[in-house]
Amino acid sequence: MKIGFASDHRGYELKEKLIEYFKEEGYEVINYGTNSTESTDYPDYAFKLGKSVVTKEVDFGVAICGSGIGISIACNKVKGIRCAKVSNKEETIATRIDNDSNIIAFGEKMPFEEAKELVRLFITTECSMEEKHVRRRNKIKEYEENSK
Repeated sequence: MKIGFASDHRGYELKEKLIEYFKEEGYEVINYGTNSTESTDYPDYAFKLGKSVVTKEVDFGVAICGSGIGISIACNKVKGIRCAKVSNKEETIATRIDNDSNIIAFGEKMPFEEAKELVRLFITTECSMEEKHVRRRNKIKEYEENSK
């Protein structure tokens, strides 16, 4: 499994720790930047990550900025991305089961131990094929396909 990671300067340190951890766990990891704590714009990295998920360069994405909100909004501008900013295990599981989200986002202040647990839950939770969930996801996809 390949996991893509992206952050702005505020999420850089947590991203780097997560990359190191998941590499040690045997996952293939791609770092879409940033590569320092020098001030940057999170959309630049969100778009790279989103495109890599859509093109299947990676299976899932992890996005981190100061709050997790801005980078999640930017990721969701990429057609085909379903990014969820999460704060806990319940939200992480729900967004995979219900929404088949393909990128997870959180803020820089998420403790490392909690962040690695949320990423692990995210990449190992299967989406539901229950009719109501499929119907709802299809409505979102159809709207995305038909809006300008």
